[in-house]
Amino acid sequence: MFAWSKSPAGRARRTSMAGAVFAATALLLAACTTGPTEPPPPARPQYTSPIPPDRLVGRWGLAAYHRPDDATRTEAQARAQCSNAYVITAGTNGGVMMYLADDNKLTEVVSKQVSGGPVYIGPPEDPAGGERDRQVVRFDGNVLVLRFVDPEVAKRYGTMVYVRCS
Repeated sequence: MFAWSKSPAGRARRTSMAGAVFAATALLLAACTTGPTEPPPPARPQYTSPIPPDRLVGRWGLAAYHRPDDATRTEAQARAQCSNAYVITAGTNGGVMMYLADDNKLTEVVSKQVSGGPVYIGPPEDPAGGERDRQVVRFDGNVLVLRFVDPEVAKRYGTMVYVRCS
């Protein structure tokens, strides 16, 4: 058993031991406070934005079809909807504001493409081709045709046809 000595050598030993304990505690606390306090954010998906947002901003007539045979007729129906246009506005972070499927609030979306693959429009934090995306079937500046990636949503909403209103 260790006995505390009242001699000057014993006091020196206690002072030395207390100093060592203090230094070790300080090092442990410093290690706790300088390490990361939360995990780093996930890496953003790497894609290009092939359709500039300013090409999407504007008033659009909107209609949808389920059968490819109805595409031409649906484009004419979309043009007729310009009196009740779907408005796409610029977002605050470089995208555009559109409604996602089954959501009644506007969400900022971007066009995205990975390595020359299909072009999608969807939330920037999702990977290209994610469940909330729409695939761009056709875009010529005046007609935008989008198909939902999620098969269940695509079945309900069909292929969306947007025709730019003059």
